[in-house]
This record gives sequence, structure tokens and C-alpha cells, in this order.
Amino acid sequence: MQIQRVAITGVSAICGLGNSMNEVWDNALKGQSGISLIEGANPEMWPVVFAGQVRNFEVSPDIIDPKEQKRFDTFIHYALHAADEAVRSSGLLDSGYDPLMMGSIMGVGLGGFPMIEEMHTIYHDKGPRRVSPFFIPGFIPNMTSGKISLKYNMKGVNYATSSACASASHAIGAAAMEIMMGRQDSMVTGGAEAVLSGLTMAGFSNMKALSKWNDRPSEASRPFDKERNGFVMGEGAGIIVLENLEKAKARGAKIIAEVVGFGATADAYHITAPEPEGAGTVPCMEQALRYAGINKEDIDYINAHGTSTPLGDIAETKAIKKVFGDHAYKLNVSSTKSMHGHLLGAAGGLESVMCIKALETGTIPPTINLNEADPECDLNYTANEAVKREIRYALNNSFGFGGTNSTTIFKKFEG
Repeated sequence: MQIQRVAITGVSAICGLGNSMNEVWDNALKGQSGISLIEGANPEMWPVVFAGQVRNFEVSPDIIDPKEQKRFDTFIHYALHAADEAVRSSGLLDSGYDPLMMGSIMGVGLGGFPMIEEMHTIYHDKGPRRVSPFFIPGFIPNMTSGKISLKYNMKGVNYATSSACASASHAIGAAAMEIMMGRQDSMVTGGAEAVLSGLTMAGFSNMKALSKWNDRPSEASRPFDKERNGFVMGEGAGIIVLENLEKAKARGAKIIAEVVGFGATADAYHITAPEPEGAGTVPCMEQALRYAGINKEDIDYINAHGTSTPLGDIAETKAIKKVFGDHAYKLNVSSTKSMHGHLLGAAGGLESVMCIKALETGTIPPTINLNEADPECDLNYTANEAVKREIRYALNNSFGFGGTNSTTIFKKFEG
């Protein structure tokens, strides 16, 4: 079987940095923080009242019928709006592909927690008859890929991956392999998440995972910094359009980059803590490099998982040094979570988009709030300012609870 090359022809993002690809990317290159106090958060019930919240977002009636808007949780709104921008920018609607050869795989970690909370309150206060008949389809993770498939008449592969904070990365890897194997001509993939709720914040806070800098939210997400004290929640979506490269070229599509490598492993160590020496993440990155057929020296940029947790940032740094050796100090690393927070299941989608834009523009987004690096975090984390650099290959890491790991490698398109 001949392995097909996988082109990227469309990208989009929604997060605390903005509601469109251009807005998100422009603010990322400025090193702007998209983290602030959460609108409507009750400080008496919410132990943490700040996050990378999407602001000024309006549901378009052209994308979601007004009658359906309240039937679906916010993460589905984000997925559909980001997918619309990515699909339109790719020209996929005019591709002429067979609908059976077009599909969608989306990553979602938690699904519609806010809707679950709302319906539980209604159930408790008003009884079971008042629970919406649209409740179940309104919050389930695979309704992202389902609604995308419905909107664009995609009759091929249609499912969601749910693997905690590696969900979107696993979705992208799975979608790319569908094209590599010739099973699909195009895929809409990535991830979406919107779980800014009191229940979610209480759960993560009580396990001591979140930063509690309620008085200084824009400074709270500080990957690799000596003062980091937990991750900051984010929400939004990152969507990528993938196509069979030869067919994309034949239809005259603008090709931004390629997906060339993918790795997936397990730590088999702990349900939430990373293996401290990189026993699972090292082979994950090595697997992606082998799959891509490149040398470690070919990687120019790593968008790190970099959550701003005391254990995670050190473990990832150690893993990078074990994989790349001396080259680890020659490449650029950054964690854009410092600006948009941690999108959980959607993290790999948004951060893959950041890698793709870095390849396209030759600019590496920064890690902000990095004032004094942890002594055990000694790589070039692109501190506080974007950097211009020729980038041929970019790598994205995503790791999740349950010890699940994912690494994706992207290549600048060179014809």
C-alpha cells in the first residue's frame, strides 16, 4: 500500500486570545495574555475565578440555526464556528470530493459540563419531566464531529476521541492516518472544549492542579518559571483541515503545511502525575520522529505541553533533553498555554494550529510570564517575545491524565 502525503489546507482557532485565526495569531505574537477574571463566576462557590475565557463570542445564525443554539453546549458552538472558518479558508466546499471520502474526527476531553450542571439543577429542583429532550445530544463529545459532518455533508469517518488533554492530538493523528492509508480524501479535525463551571473548577482545584492567583490572573500561567504553581483553565477550539496532498494540489488548493509524524504511548505510571524521567514521553517523541522519517536535528520548534505545573514542566524538559541531546539547546521551545491557558481536550488542536502558523510565517510565539526559569528547566523557551526563525519541522506534545501521550510533527510545505 502506498502511503499518501497529508496536506493541511485550512486552520482556525477560538480561545481567550480571540475569536478568529488572525486575531488569535496576532495576539499570540504580541505576547498578550488572554487570561482574566471569568464573567459571572461566584467567588463564594468557585475556588478559582479566572481562566482563558472566550470573550465577545456571538453564535452566527448562518452556522447554527437560532432554534438549535440552546440545544447544544458551548463547546459545540466553538467547534462549529472554528470549523466554518477553517473549511472556508481551505476551499474544501468546492473540492468536488466524494462525500464518502470526507470525514471528521474531533477531540473533546470532558464535553458539556456546564449543560450537565444546568440540567442537574433543573432535575433536582423541578423534576425529571423538565429535563430537556435535547440534553443528551447537547453535551456528548462526538456531537462535534457529528454536527460538522451534517453541516458539510461528510459521509465518511465520523467520531470523537476522548483521552483527557491528549484528545485533540489523538484526533489529528487518527485523521491523518485515514488519509495516509487512502481511506479518506479529506478530514476536518482538532478539538473543542468549554468547561468553565463551578464544578470543574472545584474538582481541579481540590486536586491542587490549578493556580489560585485570583488577584493576578494574567500572570498565573507561567510555564517553566520558578514561581509556577499550577495550570490555568482555558476554553475554545483549534481546527485543521487535512487533505490528500496530491488531490489538494490537483484542485489548486493552497497548502500550508503537512502532517508527517505521529506518536502515541502510555506512561503506565500514575493516573494524574507524569512519569518524572519521561519514561512514556521519550518514546512518544521518538516514535513520531521515526514515523516522519527524519532526524532529531531536523526539528526546529517544539510547542510544549508546558502546563505550568511544578512536576509536568520538569518532566517534559527532561524528556526533550533525552530525545534531542545537544540539539535540545539549539531548537526553540514555547508553551502558548502561558497566553491562552490549558484547553484540556482541545489543547492539542489549538497548539497544533500554533505550530502550523509558526511554519507558515517563520515566527515562533513566546512563552510569556517567564521571568526566572526553574533551575531544572534550562532550555530556550522563547521567553516573553516572539522570535523570527526559519522553521522546517515543528513538533507538538500533548499529555493527559491516565498517562496518555501524543506527539505530532508538522512540516513546512515545500512543493
